[in-house]
Amino acid sequence: MELTLQQLKQLLPKNPYVDHWHQALEQLLPDYEINTPQRIAAFVAQCSHESAGFTALKENLNYKAATLRKIFPKYFPTDDLANAYANMPNKQEAIANRVYASRMGNGDEHSGDGYRYCGRGLIQLTGKSNYQAFADSLEMNVEDVPEYLATFEGAAQSACWFWESNNLNQLADKGDILTLTKRINGGTIGLEDRIKHYEHALHVLGV
Repeated sequence: MELTLQQLKQLLPKNPYVDHWHQALEQLLPDYEINTPQRIAAFVAQCSHESAGFTALKENLNYKAATLRKIFPKYFPTDDLANAYANMPNKQEAIANRVYASRMGNGDEHSGDGYRYCGRGLIQLTGKSNYQAFADSLEMNVEDVPEYLATFEGAAQSACWFWESNNLNQLADKGDILTLTKRINGGTIGLEDRIKHYEHALHVLGV
């Protein structure tokens, strides 16, 4: 089946760019076999949760010191360190470079890779290794990926690529939203909201 513009408008009622998203999804979903009501519903539901209704295409790292201590205690073991980063003029960049340093294919904190390859797209692609794998799938240069992920097509395609790479259609076919969420999130954050989006999507798609 194809996702119609009218259906997407019901699924993203507050999104001012729904026409652009529809254009991107109309082209991409069939290429990645996201082509049944269950698959489309699961995909749109997870993307909606991850991107605040297809509006947030880049990770927000605008944290206060107390939040840094809570979310990233390993990287901010003291109040002083957390305060120092939270008060930097380029704090989002500095925080990303610290918390994503030397993992997921990124260089050290000074390389700038943490921010360069921070979470982007509808299902946030994070880390140089993931960016590289996505770039390879499209035969493009990894340096060009951050800019591509800021476009409607790129943000949607990276989510489709992640979906296919993790065999998420199989879980969507079973309606297994719990395992789907764990594959995408690494945990069950926002599970209730994801299920709500999913059930709404099934209803809109006539299931």
